[in-house]
Amino acid sequence: MTMTIILLVAVLLLLCITVFFSFRASQRFGDNSSVELKIYLDHIRSEFPKLDATIKSEISTNRYENSVALQQAREEISRSVTSFTNSINEKLDQLTSRIEQKLKEGAELAVSHNRDNRKELRENLESFKTDLSNTLANFNDRQRENFNNLTKSQDNQNAAITEKIAAMNIALQEGLKTMQDSNEKKLEEMRKTVDEKLHDTLEKRLGESFKFVSERLEAVHKGLGDMQSLATNVGDLKKVMSNVKSRGVLGEYQLLNILEDLLTNDQYEKNVKTKEGSGALVEFAIKMPNGRDTQKSLWLPIDSKFPKEDYESLVQAYDDGDHDKIEFFRKAFRAGIIKNARDIQEKYINPPNTTEYGIMFLPFESLYAEVLRTPGLFETIQKDYKITITGPTTLSALINSLQMGFRTLAIEKRSSEVWDLLGAVKTEFSAFGDILDKTQKKLQEASNVIDKAGIRTRAIEKKLRKVQELPSDESIRMIDEIEANFGEENIN
Repeated sequence: MTMTIILLVAVLLLLCITVFFSFRASQRFGDNSSVELKIYLDHIRSEFPKLDATIKSEISTNRYENSVALQQAREEISRSVTSFTNSINEKLDQLTSRIEQKLKEGAELAVSHNRDNRKELRENLESFKTDLSNTLANFNDRQRENFNNLTKSQDNQNAAITEKIAAMNIALQEGLKTMQDSNEKKLEEMRKTVDEKLHDTLEKRLGESFKFVSERLEAVHKGLGDMQSLATNVGDLKKVMSNVKSRGVLGEYQLLNILEDLLTNDQYEKNVKTKEGSGALVEFAIKMPNGRDTQKSLWLPIDSKFPKEDYESLVQAYDDGDHDKIEFFRKAFRAGIIKNARDIQEKYINPPNTTEYGIMFLPFESLYAEVLRTPGLFETIQKDYKITITGPTTLSALINSLQMGFRTLAIEKRSSEVWDLLGAVKTEFSAFGDILDKTQKKLQEASNVIDKAGIRTRAIEKKLRKVQELPSDESIRMIDEIEANFGEENIN
């Protein structure tokens, strides 16, 4: 193919040269030259078929040569590929055989190792099984021996306890029998004595009773006159009770008696001003602990109240059985109690100088019971006005509970002091432990020195076995040398 292209290019180049020279000749020589040129061109044109045949022949030849060359190249490439494939296959076969050999050797080695491991493991298991069996057997023997010893000890203890119980039963029965005999004798003596004294006393008392009855009859006649004066005194007392100030004094006196019975003088005060900016003085105030501040007291106000008119009207309505009056006077009684609670709150409650609640003291249990009987009155006053209503009994119980609180606070205070003391003791004990450790180290050092001295003593004894007695001067010199060497060793 390449040769054909070269020939075509050469023909075209030759044709171009011919045309160029023909054109130059026609310009130079005129018509004759053109005729010659035509003749020459005709000759060339006649030669074209030959040239075409030649080109076709060359093309055919080139095509054949190219096909032959391609065939040879394909064969050569096929041979090379076949050779390379065979070489690769040989290499793969060799590699495969080597790998199979290595795998076979590895498998045999693994089987051998596994066999050895199984054998060693079996031997270890057998040894462990034997040791475990021996250990369990020894343990079972010791446990059986301990159990037998424990059983014997328990049997001995049971026998001893049984003997002691039997002895105690015998002694108890003898003691009970002796006590019964003694009691029977004493009861008989007491019965005789009582009979004798009863007979004598009966005669004496009968005589005295007749005399006493006579005297009392005379006293009754005399007391008739006293009854008249008593009626007069009762009327005076009623007048006193109708006086509001007198009733207040009565409640205050009863409250004072309760506080004096249950508290010490330094635990409460009378007529205390609890609210700054107010001239009102509460009748009594209990000193409460103010947290950790021991310099300032926290007051619990207590004021006595006695709504006599409303209460007596309500009691009279109860006696009359008039339901309408009962409801009317109960409302009046409720309003009076609430008014008293409000007064206590406004006049005497002043946190943090006082507690957040106060106490209203009613001097009679019947009055306190009526407050509890009125539905919701006690709870309303306690919730809305922070006032707790008490009677004589409940006030005593409340103060006792406060006393328990005081004692608890005192115990807590003392417990903190005890805790501090324990902390100090712990510190001192730790220091004591350090001293013991140091002492132990010193004792160990002394023990080491004594051990070294024993070693040196044994060495000296060995030397003394091999020698005879030396003169005194030489013996002293050798002893000094030994002591000097021993001192140097201790220093080192």
